[in-house]
Amino acid sequence: MTRLSVNINKIATIRNARGGNIPDVKLAAIKCQQFGAQGITVHPRPDERHIRRQDVYDIKSVITTEFNIEGYPSQSFIKMVNEVRPDQVTLVPDAHNAITSNHGWDSVKNKSFLKDVVASFHEHGIRTSIFVETDLINIEAVSETGTDRIELYTEPYASGYSQGKENAIAPFIKAAEKAHELGLEINAGHDLNLENLRYFKENISHLEEVSIGHALISDALYLGLENTIRQYLARLQ
Repeated sequence: MTRLSVNINKIATIRNARGGNIPDVKLAAIKCQQFGAQGITVHPRPDERHIRRQDVYDIKSVITTEFNIEGYPSQSFIKMVNEVRPDQVTLVPDAHNAITSNHGWDSVKNKSFLKDVVASFHEHGIRTSIFVETDLINIEAVSETGTDRIELYTEPYASGYSQGKENAIAPFIKAAEKAHELGLEINAGHDLNLENLRYFKENISHLEEVSIGHALISDALYLGLENTIRQYLARLQ
């Protein structure tokens, strides 16, 4: 079964809008795991507009499943991750002021840099995943960095799903097949939701994990967090 990692950034966004500690992101991590989530994802950004640096340290203590930290591998990010030692770190090429992740790495151009970063995390026993699009040459270059996994950037699939799901999924099928041939494990994330998740899971072989935050937390406003997590898990079975 593909694992569901819940990204709790949006819970931190609500907290930060008011100040104080409501909602409590540590409690959210605990509840998500109690309700069936098989991992917790956070994506701290330099401006701390949602998950703060201190949150990353605090949340680690309540993880009973898997902890995944996403972010751009700046020196401060690398230091934090190596101190926290999560189960997985996902490397994204976000600019410091990016609203959300909106593209994958150019791993041909950045191969040497990514190789050094991956090696640093491996020295601390941390599994690495690199955020990529479906270009096959790019995926070949990623495999030469030493990373354990890739995370497929799925916004193009999500945006094209309603116009024609067969065409939308086609490049992702090829990318996943190529990654598997190269010995890479496969994660996916960005704009996956209750409508498009099952079809993605059914068509992408060897899918280890999906990371879902915005859609899941938004659904929880209407459906409740426990019910929402169970519905997402059902789409992955």
